Amino acid sequence: MRYCLAFYIQLIATAYHRISMSNTISNPQDAEFAQQHFAASDEIDLRELFSVILGGKVLILGITLLFAAGAVALALWMPNIYKSEVLLAPADEAQGSGGLAALANQFGGLANLAGINLGKRGDTDKTELAIEVMESRKFTSDFIEKHQILPDLMAVDKWDFKTNKISYNPKVYDDTNKKWVRKVKPPKQIIPSMQEAYKRFSKILSVTSDKKTGFVTISIEHKSPYIAKQWVDWLVTDINQVMKQRDVTEAKRSTEYLEKQIEQTNVADIKSVLYKLVEEQAKTIMFAEVRDEYIFKTIDPALVPEEKFKPKRALICVLGTLLGGMLAVFIVLVRYFVKKGN
Repeated sequence: MRYCLAFYIQLIATAYHRISMSNTISNPQDAEFAQQHFAASDEIDLRELFSVILGGKVLILGITLLFAAGAVALALWMPNIYKSEVLLAPADEAQGSGGLAALANQFGGLANLAGINLGKRGDTDKTELAIEVMESRKFTSDFIEKHQILPDLMAVDKWDFKTNKISYNPKVYDDTNKKWVRKVKPPKQIIPSMQEAYKRFSKILSVTSDKKTGFVTISIEHKSPYIAKQWVDWLVTDINQVMKQRDVTEAKRSTEYLEKQIEQTNVADIKSVLYKLVEEQAKTIMFAEVRDEYIFKTIDPALVPEEKFKPKRALICVLGTLLGGMLAVFIVLVRYFVKKGN
């Protein structure tokens, strides 16, 4: 640390000295003298620099303490943020998907003659699709409206550890009358829009997928650890329900289409394929209806965190103090070389 500080000081002094000398050059003789002077003065007397720093120790100490106090105040002012997360594993693929893949290999050519495509259903990565759905505006908007969490998302001021109650910013939301009172400029509205809520929710939601294991981690950050845990649980339940409903709806539509095709064709082989497809769609619907963890299985459930996730108060204080000290040394050295140059 000592050598780094010495190098930092020497670099400042050398740079300023060269700039000062270069500004005084007016003819070739001056230039030649300056080159000789630069060669002779590359070695800066560190003792002199340290004496300058010691001479300005009062200013350095004052600025450093000022920054340290500001960092401490900032760290104490910032509210605690808690993070709750759940570890998930992709659920086994629906039986219907595997059956359709087998049918595609066996009767793909025949089905194509009937205008039916069997080749792409089994290729869909449902885990990646579920992650994209979870991070979409549609899912987020439905999630916020379904669980009525807009005030908890946009207006929470602090959380009381002893009573486990949250308080809202009175300038944003009137909890007594359940009314939004914030003052905003257009295009924002008094009641936050779903676009604004989506941006806020995206900042506290994290969905990550491990490419090697396939495990998915969903986490929520909030001032209340209980709310963070509750939202994570709701997210897992809702995404499983949404993906289940999508597949059931698709399977029912496919069944209706296949039944119409059966009525219209007279080719026995094609009818056989169509009946098997209807059977696979029925398996898909049955599999979805009896399974709650349709897309994700919970490996490690979400917990109410006991320790805050951020802010890192100690780090803020250390960095603030170091920044103040470096700035103070820089100011003292610049003042010294300005006076010396004059």
